[in-house]
Amino acid sequence: MNPDAAPPKLALSGVTKGFDGKQVLRGLDLSVGRGESVVVIGGSGTGKSVMLKCILGLLQPDGGSIRVDGRETTRLSGSDRTVLLRQFGMLFQGAALFDSLPVWENVTFALIQRGVLTRKQARAAAPEKLAAVGLRPEVAELMPVELSGGMQKRVALARAIAAEPEIIFFDEPTTGLDPIMGDVINELIVSCVKKLGATALSITHDMASARKIADRIAMIHEGRIIWSGPADTVGDSGNPFVDQFVNGRAEGPIRMPVTKRFG
Repeated sequence: MNPDAAPPKLALSGVTKGFDGKQVLRGLDLSVGRGESVVVIGGSGTGKSVMLKCILGLLQPDGGSIRVDGRETTRLSGSDRTVLLRQFGMLFQGAALFDSLPVWENVTFALIQRGVLTRKQARAAAPEKLAAVGLRPEVAELMPVELSGGMQKRVALARAIAAEPEIIFFDEPTTGLDPIMGDVINELIVSCVKKLGATALSITHDMASARKIADRIAMIHEGRIIWSGPADTVGDSGNPFVDQFVNGRAEGPIRMPVTKRFG
């Protein structure tokens, strides 16, 4: 390894996290290079969301290291944590728009809160942000309740990229969307991330989405990364856990708890 080489944009090493005696993350290791798009796949309850919350500082890991640009972040607080978060953009599962705010204010919310733009400037800037995700200027004046699910997701994506973050997180970006709209969102994610030159980390169980937006796919199982490789090799990984998940088979090494009831 070249000692002069730049560190990964994001690096997790030996990260652990448990709740009430149940271990969720069991020494998770993952790195994401600068400008790379990595998608973490895995079933429900395997630790995907907990991993993301630990990176964002919403949860404090019990152990291990989380570094951004080589800087340890697990012990950051106050203004140092705030500065770090300004490097991040986030597309939440289900869009998570503010119901009481018009679209323009949702999109520019962070820019207003940080004092980057006045409300007047933000309202004027919003149509350009919306255009980046294929929405017309008049959408800026609508309320979230007036939008379809696909439009809400586009607005949420516009909000995630509005401040031109260095790292963007995508939490189940196609959940609740039909296959066509899901593909539209995937295309927009690829386009927006590439245009910004951002680093992206996504979590999903949608293999169509994973294949579309990832440079590299990693699989999490029982709180550890058990396989990682280029996106175009996920269908021929040679790993039985990955093979079962990718092909959606009930039979295999991954056992799902099932309660049988008989009438």
